[in-house]
Amino acid sequence: MEQRKKIAIIVAGGSGTRMGSAVPKQFLELSGKPVLWHTVNAFKQAYNDMQIVLVLPEVHFDYVKPWLHEFSTGAGVMLVKGGETRFHSVKNGLHEVKEPAVVFVHDGVRPLISTTLIRACYEAALSTGSAIPVIDMKDSIRQVEGEANKAVDREQFKIIQTPQTFLSEWLLPAFSLPYDPLFTDEATVVERQGRRVHLIPGEEANIKITRPLDLTIASALLKEKK
Repeated sequence: MEQRKKIAIIVAGGSGTRMGSAVPKQFLELSGKPVLWHTVNAFKQAYNDMQIVLVLPEVHFDYVKPWLHEFSTGAGVMLVKGGETRFHSVKNGLHEVKEPAVVFVHDGVRPLISTTLIRACYEAALSTGSAIPVIDMKDSIRQVEGEANKAVDREQFKIIQTPQTFLSEWLLPAFSLPYDPLFTDEATVVERQGRRVHLIPGEEANIKITRPLDLTIASALLKEKK
């Protein structure tokens, strides 16, 4: 199988309002380290030639400077200033993609991503152009329209995770499109170019930390991992 440069664009723009915390959620402590440290570490563990582009609001750079040097071996970590939306933040990160690569776009607040899933995304993107990890919905869901609501078949729906992973020749042209508020993630941007994205099985443990309860769950999952 061909080998490609690997670039992880880790987007961490959240302010932590749902956490009710003064510290943005990506910098809250999880098992003795900031959440974002665990996220960066996961990608470094998966491939030693992984280049990491960390996209943050400029006012948050000081949060990461104390520990960035820990990841300075290999391809290292680059800090990039975020934009006003996720689309603009990812676009800023993509400026660092200068040669053909497999590009992972990952939420900074998903620190429990496994090496297995990162590698599965890489291999699927190499063979199909893209890899979007998804998991099944376990709850019953209803569609609400004004006053009316109806049950819908949850089998027809999937929960989307990250890293959304693409060949750079898919992702770079897509992000040269003008911004549209309907771009909720990278897959929707790539689809606008007429490409079909490829879904792969995600992981139950690859949770997104947005509320205090998530931090408790992540802490328990990390203990199990160790």
